[in-house]
Amino acid sequence: MANYLVLLGPPGVGKGTQAKIISERTSLAHISSGDLFRENLKNQTKLGMLAQTFMSKGELVPDDVTIAMIRERLAQPDCVSGAILDGFPRTPSQADALAVMLEEFDGMVDAVPFITGAEDVLVERLSNRWTCRANGHVFNQKSNPSKEIGICDIDGSDLYQRDDDKAETVKRRIQVYLEQTSPLIAYYRTQGKLIEVDGMQTIEQVSEALVSALKM
Repeated sequence: MANYLVLLGPPGVGKGTQAKIISERTSLAHISSGDLFRENLKNQTKLGMLAQTFMSKGELVPDDVTIAMIRERLAQPDCVSGAILDGFPRTPSQADALAVMLEEFDGMVDAVPFITGAEDVLVERLSNRWTCRANGHVFNQKSNPSKEIGICDIDGSDLYQRDDDKAETVKRRIQVYLEQTSPLIAYYRTQGKLIEVDGMQTIEQVSEALVSALKM
């Protein structure tokens, strides 16, 4: 039976980093809904163009379009053993749709790791983040600064701060995430699938705690 994990956590808590580590340790594909959207839009797929029609009008992309993208991705060969879902579902209704979809793949959500973090620490982490303009490499002024200020160590391009990494925006992003996701956290806690891990530990400690809790 395929294994599916839903990874939850506020912005800046390190979900992407931990998803990659868990993926390497378990050989489960890491599916970021944000990356999936960008890929479909960039490649002008049928679903990407459909999503664009809503986005261009400033409307939210309907659940059925997002779910269709996820279904299409889960049908790929690298997901035959399951996957780590990062960024989807975001609501209990999406979680219900995911449960129905996974039955098609002879699977179910086995566990939901929820990485927690203190808001002030998350704001500091993200507001010190600078991104490479050419290829998206990420540096942090405090924990992982570039050797030369404003220049990417890897490809020499300019570093810039994304609008959504500025302190006030970060605070709002975290608040919105918690407001929107709290029903989903309760949804999976009620099912006994939620696994809370303290994201304020080191990357290695968080990884070990997750792998130990997941027993994978």
